[in-house]
Amino acid sequence: MSKSNKMKILAIESTAHTFGIAIIEDKKVLINLKRAYTTESGGIIPINAANYHMAHKDDLLEEVLNESNTKIEDIDLLAYSAGPGLSPCLRVGRDLVKELNEKHKIPFIEVNHCVAHLEITKVLTGAKDPVLLYASGANTQVIAFEGGKYRIFGETLDQGIGNFLDSFARYLGLGFPGGPKISDLADKSKNYIELPYSVKGMDISLTGMLTKLKQLNDSKKYKVEDLAYSLQETAFAMLLEVSERAMAHCDKKELALGGGVACNTRLKEMSKIMCKERGAKCFIPENQFLVDNAAMIGLTANLMHAGGHKIKKSNPEIYPYQRTDQVIVDWE
Repeated sequence: MSKSNKMKILAIESTAHTFGIAIIEDKKVLINLKRAYTTESGGIIPINAANYHMAHKDDLLEEVLNESNTKIEDIDLLAYSAGPGLSPCLRVGRDLVKELNEKHKIPFIEVNHCVAHLEITKVLTGAKDPVLLYASGANTQVIAFEGGKYRIFGETLDQGIGNFLDSFARYLGLGFPGGPKISDLADKSKNYIELPYSVKGMDISLTGMLTKLKQLNDSKKYKVEDLAYSLQETAFAMLLEVSERAMAHCDKKELALGGGVACNTRLKEMSKIMCKERGAKCFIPENQFLVDNAAMIGLTANLMHAGGHKIKKSNPEIYPYQRTDQVIVDWE
């Protein structure tokens, strides 16, 4: 245990374009820093993102330790995002944990990235038992805790909402990440153009809308601002329809947002409107904790450790395709 007699956790996030390191002490975020891979055009290339992480990881670790006035010897537990994610990027975080584990004999906890988005929302907002709309790059899921697991009640059948936004932004030549750029364009319009609306039971499909958007853009008859506005209004309505349906099915009175796309101002507005109409509460963390970040990994690890989840002393692994509902939540 550190000199303060409080558990200190050094956490690492590296599932995709973000490499982050945070230090958590007794449920408090001491520091939460990150570096993010971006492009001027095109999308994320996994090996390029991993090389970016490799180039920045040592300097970021030194910065985190220095700014928090922490020595590596003060760290009691390591935590890292073990999956799901891009394998080359996951390996950078895993290898840093392996290096610190072998050199300093610090045990570690493997954290599921998606579960961390859920847990940090509850920790920071006070939500008790919400349906969570998890809207990120590769993941778009409507989730609730039932029977010892986070159950997926609805999800995308093709693209994640973030990848969908990035795909259209890339088609327009806007670069990566595209979500904020689509949002900026949408803010300049109120002219709605009808687009394919595809809700299938509790699931959604986005590829048909993407194809239609490309066709409309290629026709040169529509302003990109109008297309961006219509995209958001349609896609977010689909997300909230399945979220509301899950709330009714599970008889829950809380909706929580998680994932980077939840930073979108319009999605937040629409979520609050839906909850108000249902007599439900809407919980949304600060943007810095919605996007990929290491604090969520550390806070989740803190919960897992306090709840008796087994820690490991060697051989950290990665799970690139691990689903949210494959994780046994034995700390709740």
